[in-house]
Amino acid sequence: MKSLKNQKTPLKILVTLLFVFLSILILIPFWAIFVGTFQEGSLLIRNGLNLKLDFSNANFDNYIMLFTESGDYFKWFFNSVILTIVQVVLTLFISAFVAYGFAAYDFKFKNLLFVCVLIIMSVPFEMLMLPLYVQINDMSLADNYAAILLPFLAHASTIFFFRQYLTGIPKELIEAGRIDGASEFGIFFKLIMPIMKPSFAAMAILNGMNSWNNFLWPLLVLRSDEKYTLPIGLNTLITPYGNNYDLLIVGSFFSIIPILVLFLCFQKYFIEGMTAGAVKG
Repeated sequence: MKSLKNQKTPLKILVTLLFVFLSILILIPFWAIFVGTFQEGSLLIRNGLNLKLDFSNANFDNYIMLFTESGDYFKWFFNSVILTIVQVVLTLFISAFVAYGFAAYDFKFKNLLFVCVLIIMSVPFEMLMLPLYVQINDMSLADNYAAILLPFLAHASTIFFFRQYLTGIPKELIEAGRIDGASEFGIFFKLIMPIMKPSFAAMAILNGMNSWNNFLWPLLVLRSDEKYTLPIGLNTLITPYGNNYDLLIVGSFFSIIPILVLFLCFQKYFIEGMTAGAVKG
């Protein structure tokens, strides 16, 4: 037993060192952006992003400009926050309903419909953009936030994940709820949803990241400047006639904060939800 433990110790050390190395690699870009927020745009163009914080050239001018002369930045920021919250809440709610139907009920063409969900997962969104864009225009939803939300409410990957998670829940729990006189909606809201907290947390982070960073689809359907999301707004700072790197770098750094807050809020359940959804079913 002792020799087995001694063999595992070097392996644990190697795994720990590997994850420390990967963490450093992941943090390097964030540090480079953070250092860039203290530099003038002309220096960024001349030297590019670097990891060395030069205190002789460092200043808070970019931060002052962000909060005093940023124009529509905080309007874009607010638009993205609202859209992300609505997108995540509706996507989790609707996808959970669909996944619960696949996991808890037997109905005609159930397997065929679930195969359709898997097929949708394998189709790149770039192939769907043109028909979706035509449909949005036919529905007169162009330049409307509904055009951004509607195509992703029943998210195939989220449905698949929730379905895999729910297949591990005993059906006897559902039957017990019915025996106690609970309605089907009551069973879902009172018995199933509390059990799904880890999976909700995991999907909230992933869907939140996708919605917050979504650039191409909102760029196609939004036309009014005041409705731009943050990724589109930041992109407008780069033009053939001049690039506002001062605001772009500090604005990009602040755009990381909501996703960081989202992860910190749900990190308690994130790993549990991801591992449970990966092995159940």
